[in-house]
Amino acid sequence: MKKIVLFAAATGLLSLAACNTSPREQAADNVEANSEAVADNLEDAADNTSNAAAEAALENTADAVRATGQNQADDLRTNDADTNLKNGI
Repeated sequence: MKKIVLFAAATGLLSLAACNTSPREQAADNVEANSEAVADNLEDAADNTSNAAAEAALENTADAVRATGQNQADDLRTNDADTNLKNGI
Protein backbone atom coordinates (compact mmCIF):
# COMPACT_ATOMS: atom_id res chain seq x y z
CA MET A 1 0.00 0.00 0.00
CA LYS A 2 2.83 2.38 0.84
CA LYS A 3 4.42 1.74 -2.55
CA ILE A 4 1.18 2.58 -4.33
CA VAL A 5 0.82 5.85 -2.40
CA LEU A 6 4.47 6.72 -3.09
CA PHE A 7 4.05 5.95 -6.79
CA ALA A 8 0.86 8.03 -6.99
CA ALA A 9 2.56 10.96 -5.24
CA ALA A 10 5.57 10.78 -7.55
CA THR A 11 3.31 10.66 -10.61
CA GLY A 12 1.35 13.65 -9.36
CA LEU A 13 4.50 15.68 -8.76
CA LEU A 14 5.83 14.84 -12.21
CA SER A 15 2.60 15.93 -13.85
CA LEU A 16 2.68 19.22 -11.95
CA ALA A 17 6.27 19.78 -12.99
CA ALA A 18 5.31 19.27 -16.63
CA CYS A 19 2.59 21.91 -16.34
CA ASN A 20 5.10 24.54 -15.28
CA THR A 21 6.66 24.99 -18.72
CA SER A 22 6.45 28.14 -20.78
CA PRO A 23 4.27 28.36 -23.88
CA ARG A 24 7.45 28.61 -25.93
CA GLU A 25 8.74 25.33 -24.48
CA GLN A 26 5.37 23.66 -25.02
CA ALA A 27 5.36 24.76 -28.66
CA ALA A 28 8.89 23.42 -29.12
CA ASP A 29 7.88 20.12 -27.53
CA ASN A 30 4.88 19.92 -29.89
CA VAL A 31 7.10 20.52 -32.92
CA GLU A 32 9.45 17.76 -31.78
CA ALA A 33 6.61 15.34 -31.09
CA ASN A 34 4.97 16.00 -34.45
CA SER A 35 8.17 15.63 -36.43
CA GLU A 36 8.97 12.43 -34.54
CA ALA A 37 5.53 11.03 -35.38
CA VAL A 38 5.94 11.86 -39.06
CA ALA A 39 9.41 10.32 -39.11
CA ASP A 40 8.10 7.17 -37.41
CA ASN A 41 5.36 6.88 -40.05
CA LEU A 42 7.94 7.24 -42.81
CA GLU A 43 10.09 4.52 -41.25
CA ASP A 44 7.07 2.24 -40.98
CA ALA A 45 6.37 2.84 -44.66
CA ALA A 46 10.01 2.04 -45.44
CA ASP A 47 9.70 -1.24 -43.53
CA ASN A 48 6.61 -2.16 -45.55
CA THR A 49 8.13 -1.61 -48.97
CA SER A 50 9.93 -4.27 -50.96
CA ASN A 51 11.91 -1.83 -53.10
CA ALA A 52 15.38 -1.16 -51.64
CA ALA A 53 15.69 2.25 -53.28
CA ALA A 54 12.30 3.37 -51.99
CA GLU A 55 13.16 2.07 -48.52
CA ALA A 56 16.42 4.04 -48.47
CA ALA A 57 14.67 7.18 -49.71
CA LEU A 58 11.97 6.90 -47.03
CA GLU A 59 14.54 6.37 -44.29
CA ASN A 60 16.57 9.36 -45.49
CA THR A 61 13.42 11.46 -45.52
CA ALA A 62 12.61 10.32 -41.97
CA ASP A 63 16.08 11.39 -40.84
CA ALA A 64 15.65 14.77 -42.54
CA VAL A 65 12.24 15.28 -40.90
CA ARG A 66 13.70 14.52 -37.47
CA ALA A 67 16.59 16.93 -38.02
CA THR A 68 14.30 19.68 -39.28
CA GLY A 69 11.93 19.23 -36.34
CA GLN A 70 14.81 19.37 -33.88
CA ASN A 71 16.20 22.52 -35.53
CA GLN A 72 12.79 24.21 -35.49
CA ALA A 73 12.26 23.28 -31.85
CA ASP A 74 15.70 24.62 -30.92
CA ASP A 75 14.89 27.82 -32.81
CA LEU A 76 11.64 28.20 -30.88
CA ARG A 77 13.47 27.72 -27.59
CA THR A 78 16.28 30.17 -28.27
CA ASN A 79 14.74 32.98 -30.35
CA ASP A 80 11.94 35.37 -29.60
CA ALA A 81 8.98 34.39 -31.75
CA ASP A 82 7.79 38.01 -32.02
CA THR A 83 10.99 39.38 -33.54
CA ASN A 84 12.42 36.25 -35.16
CA LEU A 85 15.92 37.66 -34.80
CA LYS A 86 17.56 34.63 -36.34
CA ASN A 87 15.95 35.38 -39.69
CA GLY A 88 16.62 39.12 -39.50
CA ILE A 89 12.98 40.14 -39.73
